[in-house]
Amino acid sequence: MSESYAGKINRKLLKKRRILEAAAGREPADLVLKNATYVNVFSNQLCTADIAVAEGLIVGMGHYSGTEEQDCTGRIVLPGFLDAHIHLESSLVAPKEFVKAVLPHGTTTVVTDPHEIANVMGTDGIEYMLQATEGLPVDVRFMLPSCVPATPLDESGAVLDYRCLDSFYDHPRVQGLAEMMNFVGIIAGDDQPLEKIVAAQAHHKKIDGHAPDLMDNDLNAYIAAGVYSDHECHDLSDAIAKLERGQFIMIREGTAARNLEALFPLLCDQYAERCMFCTDDIHPSDLLERGHIDAIVKKAIHMGADPITTIKVACHNAARYFLLNNRGAIAPGYLGDFVIIDSFEEFHIEKVYKKGRLMVENGAVQAFSEPPVEPYLKERAHSTFHIGRLSAEDFAESRPRGIIGMVNGEITTVDAGYSDRIDVEYDVLKIAVVERHRNTRHIGIGFLQGYGLRSGAVATSISHDSHNIIVVGADEASMAAAVNRVVELNGGIVVWDGGGVAAEVPLAIAGIMSDEPLTVVNIQLEAAKSKAHALGVNPNIDPFMTLSFMALPVIPSLRITTRGVFDVTTQSYV
Repeated sequence: MSESYAGKINRKLLKKRRILEAAAGREPADLVLKNATYVNVFSNQLCTADIAVAEGLIVGMGHYSGTEEQDCTGRIVLPGFLDAHIHLESSLVAPKEFVKAVLPHGTTTVVTDPHEIANVMGTDGIEYMLQATEGLPVDVRFMLPSCVPATPLDESGAVLDYRCLDSFYDHPRVQGLAEMMNFVGIIAGDDQPLEKIVAAQAHHKKIDGHAPDLMDNDLNAYIAAGVYSDHECHDLSDAIAKLERGQFIMIREGTAARNLEALFPLLCDQYAERCMFCTDDIHPSDLLERGHIDAIVKKAIHMGADPITTIKVACHNAARYFLLNNRGAIAPGYLGDFVIIDSFEEFHIEKVYKKGRLMVENGAVQAFSEPPVEPYLKERAHSTFHIGRLSAEDFAESRPRGIIGMVNGEITTVDAGYSDRIDVEYDVLKIAVVERHRNTRHIGIGFLQGYGLRSGAVATSISHDSHNIIVVGADEASMAAAVNRVVELNGGIVVWDGGGVAAEVPLAIAGIMSDEPLTVVNIQLEAAKSKAHALGVNPNIDPFMTLSFMALPVIPSLRITTRGVFDVTTQSYV
């Protein structure tokens, strides 16, 4: 039987009294960090006191005794870090494994956009992620995906209009509408994106932006529509233009895009209050080797940023922006989310607390349970491929097709002309996108130059943003074999050497995440990269991340879709 309203009030009243008794010092606190030097984000200084926690909340700083006491002499206590914009799916693992990876780095809250899984599973994907993150020791908040599909050119697993999203705004962990990538539609006054903004505003929710290099009156129109932030600033002038017009700037430092160095001048008294840190997309190797928000903080401090300003950007500013008013600070009434470090110079994280509970000590994460997910959603997430077996003939094409010319070190491309055949000597390979959501048998075919593969094929079901199967190969038979193997795995990355599988990374959750631990996925991924490079793939690129963006028809100039090669600049098929 569910608890009555009166019962809930009585329970909360008892909890409130316990908090007040501990705050007043009439009862021992649950936890006291003794002699703690902590960052005060309100006075912008280091303070020293005992920090008392009861019922998961900080109840006071001063002189306290507690049931559990930890001496923090010589250590610095920080509020838990907050990632302002991330796609959890980009870690390639289930939410529980992601949490196990970021907790040791001091992250206690993330704001995720389930854009990737929603493009595969629609609202079931959003519900899956909500259930899979419930009660985890990293608080996972949600911004609802605004662009499913990303463009009308995509063949996604779902189409979500504002009506599909509306009921999710009532969920207590939903903060608003995620990155509005369709800035062209907003500026033009198109109905669909404007309906989503109006609906989010009707629920009094935040709306995040995604508008690289937008300028002048177009930028004014985009912001006037109600977009509050941007994480796509890759140079200082772009960021300041947006900041001057009232937007908050998310300084991104992830795997594919790293903007801290370009935006470092924002970490000053003039601008820092309007800034937050985010990772957007971050792969297993970076989480394991570089870290998470702590890596951005360390890098900023080593570059010369003021440590207290940097810490505020890493927690307090994002908490204020998202109206998460009980986190991002060490003060009475805030969550007992702490990161204990040795010094700003070394920045070694020794302990991490979540709601007053010790969750990490010297890198070791305390055990926690995995949230239950409805059997229907589990089955749905593991059954997202609807496609028949393919043969070499499915990739045969005699008429000339456009050549997508890769730009070294970038995900932008150029128009490299036409070809009617694979020519490995001139690094002209065949590329294709295979629709996999509805068994339409749609296969878009083109050519790719600059990838470097000498034999075999590479295929992956991580193919932004619709996550169809993208494949590049030196012959059609290898392409078909690689795609068939991806389907057999229920999703993943496959490197095919011509005679069989050279390496693979199974991604059975919606074709974009693994059921395996992060360390296992990282080993598989790094081995697959090595095999791909051994088959000739350009050593200066990530074989899979670079390939995955070749299908996103919002990045200039040529892309491959399920209908063929598309010129983003002219908005026409080649």
